[in-house]
Amino acid sequence: MSRQQPNEKELLKTVLEPLLEDFQYWFERSRTLLESEPMPFFSAQEQAQLLERIVESQKEVQTVQMLFQATNGAAGIDSRMLLPWHQLVAECWNVAQKRRKFKNQA
Repeated sequence: MSRQQPNEKELLKTVLEPLLEDFQYWFERSRTLLESEPMPFFSAQEQAQLLERIVESQKEVQTVQMLFQATNGAAGIDSRMLLPWHQLVAECWNVAQKRRKFKNQA
């Protein structure tokens, strides 16, 4: 018995909705970290610039989430918009890893 393929709306809800939630989770976690303590491997300006990029990305993701909810999951997003967010999340992970490394060395 073959399983019926999800329609586009179901696919968006299954894939896009949790992905946007993940972006928000990682951006918020990184934002909290950057707002709470100086990173010894960043200058104050570098840290402020990364924080600014995170805050801006949070706003963008939030806008997409509101549009997605307002259209009851019928609105998608151009995949080219996702790449910068993916890259920023990877950068956030790298910062967290460097922070752990510095804390373990102290």
